[in-house]
Amino acid sequence: MNNTVGSLTQIQKSLIIGSILGDGYLRIIDGRQDAFLEINHSFKAKDYVDWKFSILKNICRSKPIFRKIDNQRSAYRFFTRQYPEISDLFYKFYKQGKKIIPQDLKLDPLILAVWFMDDGSKSRKNDVYLNSQQFSLTDQKRLIYLLRQLGLRARLNRDKKYYRIRFLKESISLLNKIIKPFIVPTMNYKLSYDPVETSSI
Repeated sequence: MNNTVGSLTQIQKSLIIGSILGDGYLRIIDGRQDAFLEINHSFKAKDYVDWKFSILKNICRSKPIFRKIDNQRSAYRFFTRQYPEISDLFYKFYKQGKKIIPQDLKLDPLILAVWFMDDGSKSRKNDVYLNSQQFSLTDQKRLIYLLRQLGLRARLNRDKKYYRIRFLKESISLLNKIIKPFIVPTMNYKLSYDPVETSSI
């Protein structure tokens, strides 16, 4: 995964795509030609943000910074520089200011791992979700199809008035196997282990 794609390595491109699927945002400032990526997480995810920065630092102007939101919330964020390759992703993943899923998207293990660290969660019953509510139902069905290409079975799960993606129980072990090599240690709490997998540890 070390070959380059323009001025981005494949690892960088996968990390950026995983972030777009999750909490990352691409922006183009009025009057500027190219887009940049904003990474913005809770300060509790500092190690995770630092990991992302370690991969993208050669296309960033400055290190992550702490930002106090209010008396109870704080954030940790950084921005990339503007890049033509990021602009290409902007025009693929955004339509009228809203995130969409492009028809030619393909998932790889790193994309999935970053997406999961951004938006993955588990319930008390160890159900595993991707909080994909920002995407339309059509796009979420497209994402379920793309997960199936990795051997993962998932369905739409109603979350109040929205929908999100829920992995079927039989796919949890495979999900862990695919993404575990990339999971930042402080994000391990998001992983769910089924009884068979747990008994073999």
